[in-house]
Amino acid sequence: MAAARRISSLISRSLFASPASFSPSLGKVGRRGGSASRFSTAVALDEPIVPSVLINHTKLLINGKFVDAASGKTFPTYDPRTGEVIAQVAEGELEDVNRAVSAARKAFDDGPWPRMSAYERSKILLKFADLVEQHMDEIAALESWNCGKTYDQSSKGELPLFVRFFRYYAGWADKIHGLTVPADGPYHVQTLHEPIGVAGQIIPWNFPLIMFAWKVGPALACGNTIVLKTAEQTPLTALYVAKLFHEAGLPDGVLNIISGFGPTAGAALASHMDVDKIAFTGSTDTGKTVLELSAKSNLKPVTLELGGKSPFIVCEDADVDKAVELAHFALFFNQGQCCCAGSRTFVHERVYDEFLEKAKKRAINRVVGDPFKLGVEQGPQIDSKQFEKILKYIKSGIDSNATLECGGERFGSKGYFIQPTVFSNVKDDMLIAKDEIFGPVQTILKYKDLDDVIKRANNTRYGLAAGVFTNNLNTANTLTRALKAGTVWVNCFDVFDAAIPFGGYKMSGIGREKGIYSLQNYLQVKAVITPLNNAAWL
Repeated sequence: MAAARRISSLISRSLFASPASFSPSLGKVGRRGGSASRFSTAVALDEPIVPSVLINHTKLLINGKFVDAASGKTFPTYDPRTGEVIAQVAEGELEDVNRAVSAARKAFDDGPWPRMSAYERSKILLKFADLVEQHMDEIAALESWNCGKTYDQSSKGELPLFVRFFRYYAGWADKIHGLTVPADGPYHVQTLHEPIGVAGQIIPWNFPLIMFAWKVGPALACGNTIVLKTAEQTPLTALYVAKLFHEAGLPDGVLNIISGFGPTAGAALASHMDVDKIAFTGSTDTGKTVLELSAKSNLKPVTLELGGKSPFIVCEDADVDKAVELAHFALFFNQGQCCCAGSRTFVHERVYDEFLEKAKKRAINRVVGDPFKLGVEQGPQIDSKQFEKILKYIKSGIDSNATLECGGERFGSKGYFIQPTVFSNVKDDMLIAKDEIFGPVQTILKYKDLDDVIKRANNTRYGLAAGVFTNNLNTANTLTRALKAGTVWVNCFDVFDAAIPFGGYKMSGIGREKGIYSLQNYLQVKAVITPLNNAAWL
């Protein structure tokens, strides 16, 4: 454990080995399948790199202090590359949630945060962003270690975006204001936008830092206080950056963090009578529970960002090579663990065969291995539960007579790695075409025309996102208007600027995150009406 917790130097590019040679292995062939596939570019997993980051913060953060759980209980957090324990983390439960909410309530009712000028709040958010930039190597290493995502993704993609989000919301802090409203009669009417109070926030394991920023940034900019519950799989980076928030001058009690499990800590937070608002990102089923608990307690408002089964539509005029690469990214990015993943790849019948062969080849050549090694594109799934779930879906695809073109099996002998998997001859009623798999499994479906694909793409309980690949402006306009989804990417995918709102239709959620729309989640609107006695000046 000591060796896993501390190594003297920070992670650097020199620590990363080039991809090692890998002996080709044969992929399992599904029913109606062709020849076996070879994964010839994968990286050996025998000696995983131990990240060079000191883990100092594994306790709960309550009222500005890192403290043990009231019960004294801890739980292990794991390295998904090996299944080995990284650290023991304090396990928050009802009593801890009560303590955290009490601290957040006192900080909101009596503390300086909601009362200080918006400009002062903005300066603290900006200072926090600066401190994160100074520690990006350690934070990126910790994120990859706890999540299994590649270090390049964490360091070059997610950490800069994390910083950008907080600077964006720092810019909004002193620009939140109400309106003056004309009214019949001699009255002066104005609206005030006031912080909602104590915000309960529950974030998922697939993008711990990004989801932290999406929720904490706007809540603090609006002047609220927070109790945030991390996912039990990935508690470490939220605790690390919370320390930096206090270094930036955030008052005690404004941000409290509970590590724990959904049925205990999560349920306690969602049903707490002194929490004024809940924001949740996770599965649709759990989102229903959060909504129910909120309604049965104090009817606190809820925003939900939930599951998806997003269509990625390749039109007949598409440049197939470019479409293959973008569709591959849309599905396999972050090991397929994205709520908005383009997990139903609809391809026009005229280009279907060409697309399929090239998509299969791209998946076979995807580099799987230790996410701390250069050249690796895909790390492990988050844990054994998710790993087994994905394999069961793959089996269901085979059993339902979809064609397994490549992959379909475990990669390596330890950890939670799965071969990049492609299915063809997929029908709309198959589980792999209906359920959110949340893994590296691409399902490729054939369609005839726009009316066909619009009807089929919308025939889902989800509506989070969609992708369209076409060179025809009229086709793009038709699809973007017809698709029932909160985000439609045209000839791109997974573009997440701080100002772009994100959220879903139907059972993909309630409300929007990011951009100006996210501020509405954390504000109350108050109307103030004052008589004007001297009508001559109206």
